[in-house]
Amino acid sequence: MDSAPIERVMVTGATGFVGRSVVRELLARGVTPVCLVRSVEKLHRQHPDVPAKRIVPITGELADHGALYDAAEQCQAAIHLVGIIIARRLQGQSFQRVHVEGTRNVVDAVREGAVRRFIHMSALGTREDAVSEYHRSKWQAQQYVEASGLDWTVFHPSLIHGGDGEFMQLMKRFICGSLPPMIPYFGSGRAKVQPVSVKDVAYGLVEALFRADTIGKTIALGGPKAYSWVELYSACRALMPRAKHWKPLVSQPVPVAKLMAVVSALPMAMAEIAIPSMGLFRFDGGQVDMSQEDNTCDHTEAEALLGMRMRSFEDELVVYAERIP
Repeated sequence: MDSAPIERVMVTGATGFVGRSVVRELLARGVTPVCLVRSVEKLHRQHPDVPAKRIVPITGELADHGALYDAAEQCQAAIHLVGIIIARRLQGQSFQRVHVEGTRNVVDAVREGAVRRFIHMSALGTREDAVSEYHRSKWQAQQYVEASGLDWTVFHPSLIHGGDGEFMQLMKRFICGSLPPMIPYFGSGRAKVQPVSVKDVAYGLVEALFRADTIGKTIALGGPKAYSWVELYSACRALMPRAKHWKPLVSQPVPVAKLMAVVSALPMAMAEIAIPSMGLFRFDGGQVDMSQEDNTCDHTEAEALLGMRMRSFEDELVVYAERIP
């Protein structure tokens, strides 16, 4: 690993859910984030109390090699965060284009810009024979990172939660809204997930930059407690202000849910263009399949490697519940 001090870090996905926290973590450590973004105004709006000169915006996207190179050549390290949970083909977003081609573009630009240190956010469950295209495309991207010759660290987080995250926004609508009249989940609801705070994810991603012993490692990130989907939804219903406690949790059989995903795909895609918040309710068959397998890890390994203590999902939810949009 290059011994040069890390003063500037290239960040892709800087205005996204995890990216916002990563930018704040870098700033808290006195490091300048160099952010590849589509909207400079949006980036600065997300950090209203930060002097504009503390954040360096580069206007562009993952297919823009010139912008990627401009960002990389200013930095000593890079954190690549861009990812999608569902393909949005009407908006030109496919898993192959975003996860695989996008990662290749970033890695190539970073190498050309002489950056050595590379942090890549993948996902827990990523593997070659995964049940979903989401995880399989993440696997392809990860293989390119590992073969890059860079000083890489890959992170595999479980479900990431926080007050401005899409999952918790969806939970608020299900649990606190009048419609639908029930709280749906897929299949048995017994598969386990290990929600991890976005603050812990951001801390881990940035902390790894300064720990040489994380180079060449894939690090799983999960909170201190695993929940079945039924347990997780029940915890949200118990702790969210103004929850409709009368709303029952209702299973949608896997075949029915997958059929609904197919039938609703085009109408929901078109509705989302007109009303962006409708995107919260979109899902595909891959998400249904993923929800039927455990998504857990030994959280103590990351704690020991990164010198951190994972936050409790329920404790964090109590703190930010009122702020969920």
